[in-house]
Amino acid sequence: METDSAGTGKRPKIFVLDTNIILHDYRAIRKFQENDIVIPMAVLEELDKFKKGSDNLSFNARGFMRELDRLSGNSMFGKDGVPLGKKLGKIKVELNHPFPDNLKGCFQDDTQDHRILATAIWVKEHNPGRFVALVTKDVNLRMKSKAVGMEAQDYLTDKIEESRVEYTRNEVVIMENPDWDAVNSLLSGQGSVPYGRLLKEKPMPNQLYKFRYDRNGGSATVCARYDEKEKKLMLVKSKYAYGISPRNDEQKFALDACLNPEIKLVSLTGGAGTGKTLLALAAALEQERDFEQIILSRPTVILGNQEIGFLPGDQKSKMGPFIQPLMDNLSVIRHCFKPGSKQAMKIDSMLKEEKLLISPLAYIRGRSLGKVFFIVDEAQNLTPHEIKTIITRAGEDTKIVFTGDIFQIDQPYLDMYSNGLTHLGEKMAGQPLFEHINLTKGERSELSEIASRLL
Repeated sequence: METDSAGTGKRPKIFVLDTNIILHDYRAIRKFQENDIVIPMAVLEELDKFKKGSDNLSFNARGFMRELDRLSGNSMFGKDGVPLGKKLGKIKVELNHPFPDNLKGCFQDDTQDHRILATAIWVKEHNPGRFVALVTKDVNLRMKSKAVGMEAQDYLTDKIEESRVEYTRNEVVIMENPDWDAVNSLLSGQGSVPYGRLLKEKPMPNQLYKFRYDRNGGSATVCARYDEKEKKLMLVKSKYAYGISPRNDEQKFALDACLNPEIKLVSLTGGAGTGKTLLALAAALEQERDFEQIILSRPTVILGNQEIGFLPGDQKSKMGPFIQPLMDNLSVIRHCFKPGSKQAMKIDSMLKEEKLLISPLAYIRGRSLGKVFFIVDEAQNLTPHEIKTIITRAGEDTKIVFTGDIFQIDQPYLDMYSNGLTHLGEKMAGQPLFEHINLTKGERSELSEIASRLL
């Protein structure tokens, strides 16, 4: 691959892609600008194992193979590869190569990772004077690469900068001792006040505020949200939803967002026991007349990378471990009412008629979500592309609530900077139909709160 960059004489870089890059984002090959891409044969061998599935990994594997077939057409990849498109580099498939003699004793196991690394080293040795790097989301493979002198990088295209993650985790602005007359107006029957009376600069849509002031020898807090349509700060009150009421200010913001029909997309983050899923479900049940269906879902993340088929029993039994946490939240709401009460019977009826549907996320693929209240739990285990796929399926009058904890990620190739939930908060910030709340205080129990804080 001896091409230059746009005729400038500057030779483009070469990036050797690992399988997990393709499975994370099959369009990744178009995101390296004018640089060249090498796909080791070992990557194609691994992708072959994913081509028949129905999950997002299989979707990406098939999408990549179709794209590669389209690019190559009736020609061979040859020495230099085939063009990716205007202002882009070239792509080629490289046969597997062994480690050079001085490294043959370094790795005892013949694995696909080692074949990919060996091929990357071969590409580097046969392209002197050019920058060559292995791109992988596998931290261990990156460490192995660096140990043998091979440049290795993470896939950074959809990775959010640390400063932006800090921003999305601290979205509530706290103001001490604001103008009392303006706060009093906010607390009046109107429940709103022009933002200029309390703020010097115009805030972003749905920016959240806590106004703290001294009152009767103590301290009081008023919660507010900036409404872009009204150009006012709106009072956020403590609301009640199907037996559940907020226990702290963040929960107050969260329930207000989930109950607000003008906000179609909500992101709730926070640790275990902060009430993310419970509040979203309670809000959905409170508004069930406004929606044709309420769907609770979560990604099926298998520990140890085992397929779901290894679980015993029929399909319903296999799904049990994944939907049980959602059923637990539903039980909490049901127990707010007496057995046989109208509210408890309503929940049972909705489950039976599937107006309230609890299902793994893999079973939602392909659906068009019209007039649905859709709650996606454990969304930190989704890629940015998966988050986008879900949102783009939203039809008219649909509301989507994503919940998760970006510090509790079970996917091996995602972290707090590259997961879909972080990506959502950063990219959608400032949109009038989106609101993000980070819940910080655990309300499950005193024991749970102490463990979350100290352990």
